[in-house]
Amino acid sequence: MPSEDSAPAGVARRPAGAAPLLAVAVPLAMLVAVALAALTGGATYVIAGLTDPGVVTRYGISVVRVAADASAVVCIGSLLLAAFLVPPQRSGTLSADGYAAVRTAGTAAWFWFVFAIASVFFTAADGAGRPVREVLQPRVLLNFVEAIEQPKAWLLTAFIAIGLALGCRLVLSWGWTTALFFLAVGGLLPIAATGHSASGGSHDLATNSLIYHLVAAALWVGGLVALLALGRRRGGHLTLAATRFSALALACWVVMAVSGVINALVRVSPERLLTTDYGLLVLAKVVALLVLGVFGHQQRRRSIRDLVDGAGGGQLMRLAGVEVLVMFVTIGIATALSRTPPPQEIYTEPSNTELLIGYVLHGPPTLWRLLTDWRFDLIYGTAALALAGLYLLGVRALRRRGDPWPAGRTVAWLLGCLVVLLATSSGLGRYSPAMFSVHMVNHMLLSMVAPVLLVLGGPVTLALRALPTAGKDAPPGPREWLLALVHSPVARLLTHPVIALGLFVGSFYALYFSGLFDSALNYHWAHLAMNAHFLLAGYVFYWPVIGIDPSPRRLPPIGRLGLVFASVPFHAFFGVILMNMQTVLGGAFYRGLDLPWTGDLLADQRLGGGIAWAGGELPVIVVMVALLMQWARADEREARRKDRREAATGDQELAAYNAMLKQMAEQGGAKHPE
Repeated sequence: MPSEDSAPAGVARRPAGAAPLLAVAVPLAMLVAVALAALTGGATYVIAGLTDPGVVTRYGISVVRVAADASAVVCIGSLLLAAFLVPPQRSGTLSADGYAAVRTAGTAAWFWFVFAIASVFFTAADGAGRPVREVLQPRVLLNFVEAIEQPKAWLLTAFIAIGLALGCRLVLSWGWTTALFFLAVGGLLPIAATGHSASGGSHDLATNSLIYHLVAAALWVGGLVALLALGRRRGGHLTLAATRFSALALACWVVMAVSGVINALVRVSPERLLTTDYGLLVLAKVVALLVLGVFGHQQRRRSIRDLVDGAGGGQLMRLAGVEVLVMFVTIGIATALSRTPPPQEIYTEPSNTELLIGYVLHGPPTLWRLLTDWRFDLIYGTAALALAGLYLLGVRALRRRGDPWPAGRTVAWLLGCLVVLLATSSGLGRYSPAMFSVHMVNHMLLSMVAPVLLVLGGPVTLALRALPTAGKDAPPGPREWLLALVHSPVARLLTHPVIALGLFVGSFYALYFSGLFDSALNYHWAHLAMNAHFLLAGYVFYWPVIGIDPSPRRLPPIGRLGLVFASVPFHAFFGVILMNMQTVLGGAFYRGLDLPWTGDLLADQRLGGGIAWAGGELPVIVVMVALLMQWARADEREARRKDRREAATGDQELAAYNAMLKQMAEQGGAKHPE
């Protein structure tokens, strides 16, 4: 068996890991999905007013969905193993086990691509109520893909999958493997953003909870398959990989449980769980999740302990094999659940506002409603609370060992998290999709205010001081991963002054004046993407300017000041353009909401332009104050360094200077005698 630092070429001689188990688990999941889908008959088509497309389409869509999901989780889990569960070589090149996992991910990505393309045909036929053979003609397929959202999502997934397949054939380094892992996780999002969750009332909650659910399931199922493959290959670092995966699996189980409950309650009331097909499938999924929780507890209690004690991984492999089978049965249940319509009374006759933004608005956006009419954002609200909690844990870790941490940084970070929470979960977040002026307030808060406060918190510096170092010969851990991210080529590229300025101000013009904003208003996932862009673009702009954390690109003080002032006219000009426009951005969407208090959309847009114009000035003042304070403190630190140096050397520099002056005076007297 090759050592952990063997050349990657040695991996090719290792036996296949989990392939025999997958050959049983995947058909079992398909059988469960088809059998459960058969119990509902053609209820989906009757409710949607479609004709039954036939047996091949009706059941074939479940088969290809299971195959695509199975391929996705194997791809994601294998990349997870290579990136975070087993260490690379000291040079940064993948070890033998990491390389074997990447090759497995590449093979799974090809299957993912094939079944994603097949899903394009089946979802197009299913959405149109036509047999799949009728959409094999390119012209017919294009018409259906243009009209139905899910085939578009599967087509995007197919592009991501083929990119992963090609990338897995090329990468040898840990850094690029990590990039492929995050790309693979992103491949789950197009499907999460379409289908039942993306339509009807409360689709914001349904979509956000489904995103958590799918990502957690993929990491859990895929990670366990990859761990099982590592054990069957008798690879190195099995104990380390199992220990790390155990902690991740517990977190995934909690996330799946919470997100699953939220998603189910959006669609079915508790009293309907026992009286509807949808409710019974939800209960079956709950039972499967509880069984998986028992398996996970046994793994953490016995199997990991045996590995640490050197008793071997036999029990781990046996438990993992049975757990994988239960997991794939759960995938089959989930596929059947996605094909089963919820009880009709849950989502019948939603208003235009509910259809477009997912919920109702109870009146015009008064100051009181903007402050008190909350609707918690599962993505950004949870992120804000989690980031605040992790930061406080880091501060507590420093204080426990007696290390100081400036209170001002803590206050800045918590205020930044509070701004994100208010912008996305308060009345501001609730009314933002419905009114351009409120949307612009959110835009300014997320791109101009929250990033300034967050970079002043110095989160990277805090994490590097709080997290333990891995040690010279130990496998890299979270602290080393964070350092690698900060010094990565991506971080250097994003913090380049030209790139950062372009992302920060150029994206305003690209988003609002290209027609992209008009199209994005119709999709919840686009709102999530816009908020993410506002936050990240603001963060990478202000990080090298006033950030406490060392930036990949160190700018001189005059360069920081110049970068800030370079952005000011762009913001002002953007606001002026909005205030003078005669056409309404997103007019069709806003008129479709039919809100009685937004009759003059152009006036509301001009108000938004005024907010953009004025909102760009306040952060500049805050940045200027922060820069001046940082410069003053830098001068104070330099003065203290000089004082310490002089105290240590006994004022030798001053004595040498006086001696030089005395010598010059004596030489001058010798040349010019009286």
